[in-house]
Amino acid sequence: MVEQDTIKLLRECDAGVKMGVASFEDVLSQVNSDALKQYLTACKQEHETLETEIQVFLDKYHDEGKEPSPIAKGMSWIKTNMRLGMDRSDQTIADLMTDGCNMGVKSLSQYLNQYKAADEASKGLAKRLIHLEEQLAVDIRPFL
Repeated sequence: MVEQDTIKLLRECDAGVKMGVASFEDVLSQVNSDALKQYLTACKQEHETLETEIQVFLDKYHDEGKEPSPIAKGMSWIKTNMRLGMDRSDQTIADLMTDGCNMGVKSLSQYLNQYKAADEASKGLAKRLIHLEEQLAVDIRPFL
């Protein structure tokens, strides 16, 4: 049970971190404020670092990880491009990223609760990712 829950939690973290990186890539080129760009760039780099760490754990279990749901990715892309098509402001970008952070925190917290038997190292990665998303949402509030 521990190994199954560990792998399942790692897969969800993998999908979540990949979704986050894709979201940063969707908006970074359109950011006007240097301060907002710094927050987003730094957080993207931290996501990429976590992505590498998650992959190391997945490799240990001989698992390839999980890609984000194509539907979720597509819906996110459509929402981002429609909103930015109407208003390319940093406020819109901060709003979109805050929504993404909140969804990430919610889903990762649910998976953390669902896979209670996962090993502590994997739970630690999930908690770090949750904290990263929570902190970004706080950091970019002044841009809302």
